[in-house]
Amino acid sequence: MGLIRNFVAAWLSLIGMVCVCAAQSLPSIFSSEAAAKVTHLTGQVSVLKDSNTWALQVGSEIQVKQVIVTGADGFAIFQVSDGSTFEVYPNSRVVFRANPSNLKDLLDLILGRVKVHIQKLGGQPNHNRVTTPTAVISVRGTVFDVTVEDQESTVVAVEEGLVEVRHALLVSTPKLVNPGETLRINRNEPLAQRTSPVRDATLQQGLRAATEALYRIVFRAPSSGGGAPIPGGTAGGGQPGDTDSGTPPPPPPPPPANKPTK
Repeated sequence: MGLIRNFVAAWLSLIGMVCVCAAQSLPSIFSSEAAAKVTHLTGQVSVLKDSNTWALQVGSEIQVKQVIVTGADGFAIFQVSDGSTFEVYPNSRVVFRANPSNLKDLLDLILGRVKVHIQKLGGQPNHNRVTTPTAVISVRGTVFDVTVEDQESTVVAVEEGLVEVRHALLVSTPKLVNPGETLRINRNEPLAQRTSPVRDATLQQGLRAATEALYRIVFRAPSSGGGAPIPGGTAGGGQPGDTDSGTPPPPPPPPPANKPTK
């Protein structure tokens, strides 16, 4: 009996040690260091909890494995503890840190579009990954844009830094994408041999519209007329060359002085 009691006591002690270790590891996963905070938001932006959508607001925190859902007018900026941010655009579905055992797995973009700003840590690389149904995107400190048009295709556009892209489904050599380049990753095709410059008119228009939307969110400018000028624009909301920019034309020059008659 004494041997059995000693065995049971040792087993309970071992279980207790495991529980303590697990409890000590929880803060690294569920603390504010692992969370992301909403810094700017407009329109319908929610998080899924028990299959129900809960509306987010500025200051809300999302935890690992939670799903962000945006409506047709939804846009939000989230910030993580190292200062990096990610922007979620309308009609998107994103899983935040779907792999809790590795907090460097930042986002799983299921559908829609995100723009990610990864901050370097004291000038040193800050490794993070974004995955989609067709691509795995690895970065160390950069600004890049990811769009999932459907489950068949992903478009990666790099603004700053260098991004490494691997195919999520096919065995292929990783591809480096430089600033100003894009790469499309299709489900059943190997990675393209070449990247393309950002010349897609739709993507460029979307980037410009997003920049203007973000400016209006931050400065609470109205959507037309009378608001703070948009960077690169003119007062009143017009653009250079607009015929109605809100600025009155300059007065006509004075008439020439009459010359005295001889």
